[in-house]
Amino acid sequence: MEAGPRDREPTAPDIPDASPGLSPDGPEDEATTPEVEVELRPQRRMRIWQLAPIVGLAAIGSLMFAFPLAFGTGDGGAVVAMLGLLISCCAAGWAMMAARRVGHTWPGLPTRASGERPDWRVIALYLSVAAALVALAVWRVARLR
Repeated sequence: MEAGPRDREPTAPDIPDASPGLSPDGPEDEATTPEVEVELRPQRRMRIWQLAPIVGLAAIGSLMFAFPLAFGTGDGGAVVAMLGLLISCCAAGWAMMAARRVGHTWPGLPTRASGERPDWRVIALYLSVAAALVALAVWRVARLR
């Protein structure tokens, strides 16, 4: 009866002596290089289909806001300017939500999954700058009337 594949003794492959650092058991410890971690997932970046409508809305809104304020086009200027301000604010909010979904944060604020609490001074600074910008815009539109 002939021996089956399990009954045979394994034979070691012929390894030339010219290969330094190799043994029948595998590479020797001195010849191994340190492991390098490679991220397999693609980088989270905002794509063009996310940016195009945001940039378009922001451009249209800022033009609607700027032209009536700059040229004072009569009675309808204040309404058009406020509509432009509203569209610009919508574009800014859309951009912030898209950036948050990608993983970006505002400067000074912790990342989304870090578990850290944001500093109240940074939040107060952001709120005060936003309130000042809104107050200046409303004041300028009110001066049109």
